[in-house]
Amino acid sequence: MELTLVYVGSQIFTILTYALLVMTYYVKSRKKVLVISFLSIVANLLAYVLLNAGTGVAMCVVAIARNAYFLVDEKKGNHEENKIKDVVVLLVIYFAIGVVTYFTYEDFWSLLSVFATMLYTYSVWQKKTLVYKLCGIPIGILWVCYNAYVKSIFGVILEAILLISSVIGYWMERKQQKSNQ
Repeated sequence: MELTLVYVGSQIFTILTYALLVMTYYVKSRKKVLVISFLSIVANLLAYVLLNAGTGVAMCVVAIARNAYFLVDEKKGNHEENKIKDVVVLLVIYFAIGVVTYFTYEDFWSLLSVFATMLYTYSVWQKKTLVYKLCGIPIGILWVCYNAYVKSIFGVILEAILLISSVIGYWMERKQQKSNQ
């Protein structure tokens, strides 16, 4: 890994990605989670393009489409629970992830971004911010490993911070739920 202008650019986009993602673990609204996450994914896409991380780029493209759909669905007032249509959408997204993975598969390590994207998709699909925050823990572990694989130093460091944020965000929401009972 050489310290080139392209690599430095990728790390700047990586910092922006994680700054936005940390915010998602402290907001209470699913809509805000989706909007902030959408912006984060765009920054992450640019970082992975600069890192030449094909599977990561493909997962970002699917994630952008996913979050755009979920945002539109959220605006329609589909807030409470998932319906048959929502299950079909989840399956279609997973199918799309499988298709783009087929074309971008490099080796086992590239699958870490696939597993993380699938789990993250579930976490934002199911509409409960508590589950979103809980799923952030294994998602964080997967992304730390993938970022190490693509040699994104800031990706590893900041994903570890995000992992800690997801644990704190989960703990805070659980504590608040218990005090409301």
